[in-house]
Amino acid sequence: MKITRELVERIAGLSRLSLSEEEKKQMTVQLEEILGSMAALDRLTLDGEHALQERENVLRPDEETQSMERTELLKNAPETDGEYIIVPAALGQEEEG
Repeated sequence: MKITRELVERIAGLSRLSLSEEEKKQMTVQLEEILGSMAALDRLTLDGEHALQERENVLRPDEETQSMERTELLKNAPETDGEYIIVPAALGQEEEG
């Protein structure tokens, strides 16, 4: 399929886009490049290969481990109340009190 100026204008109209003459030229070139890339992908032969092909699991098995104590974790926090990490209030929310 050949990308023409008329096709770009039609697509822009359907998309409710207002393109300058320079943008129309750019869009024509870019759409031609995209179609060229798609044509190159079409020419690929992937005999027997597909995304859903069986693969060996490359993840490590789950192992149960001891977690850190709360006091050890809180030592890394910039500010705590002794039990929880204190963080700034989220935007748009003001502290009550």
